[in-house]
Amino acid sequence: MRDPYQVLGVARGASDAELKKAFRKRAKELHPDRNRDDPKAQDKFSELNAAYEIVGDETKRKQFDRGEIDAEGKPRFQGFEGMGAGRGGRSGGFEFNFGQGGGGHPFGGRGGPGGGAGDAGFDASDIFSSLFGEAGRRARGKPEPQKPPEQSFTLEVTLAQAATGGTRRVKLPGGREVEITIPVGVSDGKVMRLRGLGQIDPYSGEAGDVMMTIKVKPDSRFAVDGNDLRTRVAVPLAKAVLGGPLHVPTLTGAVEMNIPPLTGTARQFRLRGKGLKGEKGAVGDLFVAIDIEMPASDAELTALMKGRDEAN
Repeated sequence: MRDPYQVLGVARGASDAELKKAFRKRAKELHPDRNRDDPKAQDKFSELNAAYEIVGDETKRKQFDRGEIDAEGKPRFQGFEGMGAGRGGRSGGFEFNFGQGGGGHPFGGRGGPGGGAGDAGFDASDIFSSLFGEAGRRARGKPEPQKPPEQSFTLEVTLAQAATGGTRRVKLPGGREVEITIPVGVSDGKVMRLRGLGQIDPYSGEAGDVMMTIKVKPDSRFAVDGNDLRTRVAVPLAKAVLGGPLHVPTLTGAVEMNIPPLTGTARQFRLRGKGLKGEKGAVGDLFVAIDIEMPASDAELTALMKGRDEAN
């Protein structure tokens, strides 16, 4: 493996911040996902990672600079000495190191005591995760987690629930029960994203989303016309002729309104603000039409109408 400083493109005296900045830059340039046409992309990226694991760790960097470990973090051979002399003797002996030394010359290493590579708990995956997330882990030979697919389901609500909103406890596709908020004035077919409530990826622990589609159930009492509602109310003949109070259903309960005498089926009444509230805050009205109920039999009424017909 090449000199880690050369791989990163920095000088030996570079600061920790300069090393990290150089690693981030090179990692983005060499990442396999961005170099799919380069068959050596994975090797280059692995070399970069290995280089930073040496010089990005304070202990290993010092050992490398002293010539105690090589570019792969392995202890260097420290030579032998004292031919014909006792341990530590220099007479007639010689000492040399194989491999590159601290100054870069093949025989220029400063022979220090042999020792294994230090380990301060450094792990380049900390930087990989911030750079590429799961792609960084794949580059280090770990399984590549996939983002959990979106799950979806349909939630049926009554027209009144759609109009007034509120909370509702629902069971998600995975079986989990949660309490969700139904917005005031939600419309039929509205799709809502429930973030982080879906499947969990076994590698990253990331939770997917759930797409919830609102289906507003029809209400036999009302016809929906945009934000307005329309309803029909049966009125006995006597009340249609004489006028008086009439109970009218609304989404929040029945209300009383007065109809004038001689109200016919052509009349329509408007109750302002009793319709649906739109998502932008506009509130519709309730339009009330009259259906006059005729009695099954009424001798007096029949005689009265017959007399009037003959008079005309």
